[in-house]
Parts: sequence; C-alpha cells; structure tokens
Amino acid sequence: MRPRHRTTAVLTTSLVLALAAGPLAAPAFAASPAAVARETAGPDAVALRAALAGLPDADATAALVRVGGTDGIWRGSAGVHDLASGAAADPDARFRAGSTTKIVTAATVLRLAAQRKVDLDTAVQNYLPGLLTKAFEPVSVRQLLNHTSGIQAGDGFGDAFADQYAHRFDTLTPKEVVASAVAKGPEFRPGERQDYLNINYTILGLLIEKVTGHSYASEATRLVLRPAGMRDTYFPGSDPRIRGPHNHGYQAVQQADGTTEFVDVTDWNQSDRWAAGDMISTTADLERLITALFRGRIVPGPQLKEMFTVPAGIEGASYSAGLQRFEYGGRVYWLKSGARYGYSTAVAATRDLSRTLVFSVGATDAKGDSMNAVAQRIVVAALK
Repeated sequence: MRPRHRTTAVLTTSLVLALAAGPLAAPAFAASPAAVARETAGPDAVALRAALAGLPDADATAALVRVGGTDGIWRGSAGVHDLASGAAADPDARFRAGSTTKIVTAATVLRLAAQRKVDLDTAVQNYLPGLLTKAFEPVSVRQLLNHTSGIQAGDGFGDAFADQYAHRFDTLTPKEVVASAVAKGPEFRPGERQDYLNINYTILGLLIEKVTGHSYASEATRLVLRPAGMRDTYFPGSDPRIRGPHNHGYQAVQQADGTTEFVDVTDWNQSDRWAAGDMISTTADLERLITALFRGRIVPGPQLKEMFTVPAGIEGASYSAGLQRFEYGGRVYWLKSGARYGYSTAVAATRDLSRTLVFSVGATDAKGDSMNAVAQRIVVAALK
C-alpha cells in the first residue's frame, strides 16, 4: 500500500478507506472521564486541556499527550481504556507507534555509518546484490533515508479496511513486500524527486541485517532503544498482541443502514510494516528518544546532521533521514508522524529542544484521508 505524501503537520501514510466491514457492534460512547494532567509554566495548559475535552467522541477514544522542553512541561490524558468498560485511559499505555519507527531505523543506519559499517554514498546494490533488478540505477543508502530512491511502493493485503482486516492475523514478510515493489520497476531516477514511501525503510531494515549479521530488532534495540532508555518499546514481529498495559484501538466502520460501528482493531499482525512502522512504544519512551537523539547521545554529530538535512534542489522536499521539517508559529520543528488502525502518533521537537511534543491518539479513522480532529487540536495547542 502506498502512503500519500503530506505537507501538513503530523500527517503521513493515509489512504481513502472503503469502510465496508460486517456488523461488528461496539457500545455507545460513555461519558468522558475527566482529563488527567500535570503541568508547570510554559505550554498553554488551558488550550491543551480543551484539546482533550469530550473524549471519547466520534474521532477518538483516547489521547495521551506529553509536551516538554526547556520552555516547560505539560502531561495529559483523556478518554477510555476500552469502549466496553468505559474505564479511564491509561496515560502510560503502550501503543502501535506506526511510522515513528522510521526515526529508530534511520538512527540505527546512521550509527552504523559512524562505525564505518555503512557508507551513505554507496549504492544499496553493493550491500544487497540481487535485491534490485538491472532496471534500477544505483540507489544510495542516503537516497533510501531521505525518500529519493525512486523505488515504488510494495503491495499489502489491499487498500480497503475490510480487505486488510480480513488478513489482520496473516504474515506478509518484508522480503515479499520488497519483491512486489521491485517487480514494478523504478518510479523515477534516484535523486530526481522525493516520494515518502515505507519501502525505503523496509530495504534499510534488510541492509541493517546484512551488514551486522543480526536481526533488525536486535540491532535497533542495541544501538538506539537501550542507549535512549526506551524500556517499554519493542518490535512485535508477527505477534498480533500489544504486550503490557495498553488502551484499545478502534476503527469506525459505516454500515449498510447508515449507522457507524466501532471495530476493535487492537490485535493485528503488523510484520509487513517492519522497519518502516512495526514498533510498539509509549509517549514517555518517544520523548526519551527525541531528547537523547537531538542531544547527540545516540548518533554522533557528523551523522546526526543527516536528520536535519532536507535534500537540496528537489521541489517540495521536506523529509530528511527519519524526520520531516515543518515550520509553524515562527519555529522550525522536526517531526515524524505514524498511523496504524486504531492509533495515530506523532513526535515533534525544535532542534534546540525548547519545545517537544509527543502524542498518541486512539483515532477511529487513523488511516483516513484527513487529519484527525483531536490530533489537530493537540498540535495547535502544543506548538503555538
């Protein structure tokens, strides 16, 4: 499935959904538990509380927010753990982090570059001979990192929610995804354009395994998760469950009679997302990641520059290695968003860490074609 390019804040990888599942009913929304918050001077606490008010609603069942940085901090959560019980959402819950996984993958590759195990200017064909056909010109590791490779999207289990839901416990391997992409041939010459696609980071996962001789999960954990202190983050592989405390995720599905039902999509095998989006994390861990990363504790300075460098000479380019440049309210933020069914996530920070934002929203249309209303309120309140 091909993620669409986004130019607005905290949006990536969306598809127009054909909401045509069977009659899977969920209880009506209960009254919203009071938002829980702890705050100090800095962020607009009133606006942030208002952003979370009224959950659960038609757009989201829960929201977990952490605003930090040298300007001050704010922590808040609202909504429910699950629709059946109506219990308050767990503010420390784990969730599917989606494409924020790409931050970890990029950092892993850049650490390997610092160790001289990877050369960013060398073609991936040198590291993974036979992976790309002769139809492809040399594609550098850097071009995979900043989405200028020209490799087309790999195939999944269909575009419609109903098709994907039917296969939610099936396994589609990264190699199968790459093979389907390669069979299509190049979309454009390497370095000619920028097109944000998961396939670039799926191939980077294979590269990490080839040059280290170890699994992607073990190397990403060793080189990034552990140094960042991300104790509640892991890669589930083909396990459809979210281990440990977590809030349930739901997808809104319109029925034939015009009513909307909310399908529990918490359990889902996301192995085809792999190094591009298969991570499970928490807001606290993602805050630790962005803080440690920007302070140079994970990736050395010369390689870290890649994460703050958008390729020059490409019209509309905004993606760097693992991040996206976004200007808002007179500040430049470096961000990454991610969405899996039931969960919408974003990480954003100024380069000097004066303001950071991490949120997870239990979006009822996380893969939809427009920005989730609750996420939008959070962004506006947190970054103004």
